[in-house]
Amino acid sequence: MQHGESAAGKPDFWRLGLGMVVFALAWLWLSDRAVLAPPTDNIEQLIWVRSLEWGYYKHPPLPTWLLWPVVQVLGWTAWATYLLGAACTLGAFVLLWGLLRGMRGEAYAAIAALAGLCVTFYNGRLYFYNHEIVLIPLVAGCAAACWKAYCTRKIGWWIVLGICLGLGALAKYQVAVAGLAVLLFWLSQKAWRDPMHVFGLQVAGLTALALFAPHLVWLISHDFKPLQYAMASSLAASLPWGARLHEVANWWGGQLFNRALPAWVFLAVLWLLGRRARRAAVAPPASPSGGQATGRALLLSFGLTPLIFVSVMTLVSGSHIQLHWGTPFLLFIVPAAMELARGAWVAPTPLRHAVWVFIVIQLLLMARVELTSPNGAGLLRRASDWRYFDAQALADTLHGRAVAELGGPVKVISGSWAESGALALRLPEQPVVLIDGQLQFSPWVRADLVAECGALELQRARTPPEGFDPVGAAFPRLYWRVRRPAAPCGARPAG
Repeated sequence: MQHGESAAGKPDFWRLGLGMVVFALAWLWLSDRAVLAPPTDNIEQLIWVRSLEWGYYKHPPLPTWLLWPVVQVLGWTAWATYLLGAACTLGAFVLLWGLLRGMRGEAYAAIAALAGLCVTFYNGRLYFYNHEIVLIPLVAGCAAACWKAYCTRKIGWWIVLGICLGLGALAKYQVAVAGLAVLLFWLSQKAWRDPMHVFGLQVAGLTALALFAPHLVWLISHDFKPLQYAMASSLAASLPWGARLHEVANWWGGQLFNRALPAWVFLAVLWLLGRRARRAAVAPPASPSGGQATGRALLLSFGLTPLIFVSVMTLVSGSHIQLHWGTPFLLFIVPAAMELARGAWVAPTPLRHAVWVFIVIQLLLMARVELTSPNGAGLLRRASDWRYFDAQALADTLHGRAVAELGGPVKVISGSWAESGALALRLPEQPVVLIDGQLQFSPWVRADLVAECGALELQRARTPPEGFDPVGAAFPRLYWRVRRPAAPCGARPAG
């Protein structure tokens, strides 16, 4: 009997579910305690969710759409994003576990899932909610649907693959990397020889295009603003050759030897614990069968394609690489490494030992978060560390003065979305945010709202902007002022 199965031979789903719940509660509790303001990406989504659009000035709409019903139930609060972010991440690992269980068995799937949860994208950032987080389960869904489509030759699974790709494109255009992984797997298996696989790939592509089409129309009508943002922030950096090589080295180091390092420690400890069992094995590991080789090709395609693609893109175009671009894909690096290691996983250590090793690593990672958090020891504090931005202190400093000058409640905060959004979450009025004072970036703000109700304006600058006052010593380079309304603002809603 394989590890993790009941006496009847069925997997213990209750144990898996309970473990995921305990993992989520522990990390979400610690993460909330370890910050003075939610992550900036979570704040951005809470700002955008005031208006459901077919696109936003920086990104596609799916993450905001998914957040909307959660906010209706839980309220406009950071915890709505924390829970949804954790659900996306852990849902992806359930999909990965199911894929690997069917492909390689219970023990392999459990070890890969436990190792993947040691990657710091998926524990210390479990409370993050952004476009990469929503893309994680969709990438895992692409891999699972691709495997089912190839093995069963059923058109329904090709449609599911297309749905995952289409929804992924509505989350972040980076899903194209998952599409490339699918294509490379398809080519590696010479799938063009099978008319069903040719037809299936076409159906998947058309399904994805149909889901993406409304957003494509929005992109055309809004001058491709998200693409302009991507070009301005990273893709059009035009780095010199020396800097391009440095970017690629930093990317590989950041993914494999920083984010994934605890996973390698986990696997190395299991390998050491399993040495005696491997020595006692009589027969050498068998060569992979046809099905095993196909599974290996899929896992290597999803595990290695993102690393190689980003590297080639940077070398060719000179783009600046964001380290968080690996978030949707790095969970596949663990099974890819296990496939490359092959014989190292014959006669693995008992699963209960793997769980204890996992717990120890998680406790060490938690201790690191606690020691560096503002509510813990506060070691190694950096001036740019957003976790130390005290949004409640900012609200206590500005709210009373702003209400007095406005002659009524604060209905609008105008300024940079990070500071403005963090402040809005702490004010009782829960005002809307006018991003950078631009209505074109803020469709949730009525055109006449600032004139009607005024606004509290925030601006971060090296020198005091004209007409602004410093917030205080606790908030260096942050300045504020009030734009008064023509008359005292009434009780009309701000939406």
